[in-house]
Amino acid sequence: MEAPAPHNPAEPGSVQIVVTSPEQMRELGRRLAKLLRAGDLVMLSGELGAGKTTLTRGLGEGLGVRGAVTSPTFVIARVHPSLGDGPPLVHVDAYRLSGGLDEMEDLDLDVSLPESVVVVEWGEGKVEELTEDRLQVVIHRAVGDTTDEVRQMTITGLGERWASADLSVLAA
Repeated sequence: MEAPAPHNPAEPGSVQIVVTSPEQMRELGRRLAKLLRAGDLVMLSGELGAGKTTLTRGLGEGLGVRGAVTSPTFVIARVHPSLGDGPPLVHVDAYRLSGGLDEMEDLDLDVSLPESVVVVEWGEGKVEELTEDRLQVVIHRAVGDTTDEVRQMTITGLGERWASADLSVLAA
C-alpha cells in the first residue's frame, strides 16, 4: 500500500489510501479489524467489483470469526460468530434493498449493533439512522473493460466514537 494522500483539512478524521491488489485489500481489512469493537458500524461503498467483500473478508480474518466471508448478496445478511472473545461480524449487502431504514429494520440491525461489528455494503441512504458513529469506506476503481487492480480509498470516521481515532495507522 502506498502512503496516505496528504490530509484534507475539509475532511477531519479521514485518511486516503491506495491499494494495488486484492491481498493488500484483505490486509487493510485485517488492520482495520484491530480498530473495531462491538457496536461499530462500517459502511462500504464503491462500484461493483471494487473490493468491498474482499475488505470484509480481511475484517473477518482480523476479528477471528467463524465461516468464510462471502458476499451476502442473495441472503442479504450473514452473521459470523467470533471464534474467541471478540464481537461477531454481521455482514450485510443492501444492494437489492430499495427502501431506506424501514426495509433495513426487518434485519434487526439495531438489535445486533450493540454486541456486533456490522458491515454494510451499499448502505448509503439506508443505515445512517442506526447510529451517528460510523466508519465510511469509499472505494474508487477504474471502471469499464480493465484489469486495473488499483483502488483509491477514503476512510472517514464520523461521530464521537471516531473523533479521536488515528486512522492513519491503516496506511502503515
